[in-house]
Amino acid sequence: MQKMFTTQLTGLFKRIFENEEFQIEDGARVLAQAPVGEGTIYLKGFQEMDGVVIEALEGEEPLRRAERLDAVSALTGADRVIIFTRFSDDEEAVLLGEELARKEVPFVVVSGNKKAEGKSLAELADVHIHTHLLKPLLPTEDGNRIGFPSLMAALYIYFALRFTVEEILDEY
Repeated sequence: MQKMFTTQLTGLFKRIFENEEFQIEDGARVLAQAPVGEGTIYLKGFQEMDGVVIEALEGEEPLRRAERLDAVSALTGADRVIIFTRFSDDEEAVLLGEELARKEVPFVVVSGNKKAEGKSLAELADVHIHTHLLKPLLPTEDGNRIGFPSLMAALYIYFALRFTVEEILDEY
């Protein structure tokens, strides 16, 4: 089971690398505007995705000029936000996205892009980066599936974004 999971996880990272390269670059450009100017990069993670926020703020290499998003009311047009959530139709995250759009605060979303009937973060965000994870990776003998590493996919994307933001800031 571990070998199959490793193979599937490697395939997931490869799909993200191959299919989200331009979105990652665009997302990094949006986020880098905050530290270049007078703004801050704010991060918000929903459910297990808060682990990305912890890594970004408290990890060995914290993201420059970044803080946890606590209140949208304090944000200005110079700030940027990145939202991490399991799926693009997460109701609470969509409400936050709508609030950011009303306030004209640019934001990036990392989530699995579900085709939703209602509002979707993929449509609301300035840049949406798809985790390519919509169902568990491994089939079981009884026909079910297990192994839904959404946090691992989001962390992989976070590091790709972070490296690109750092490159942009170093050139500036």
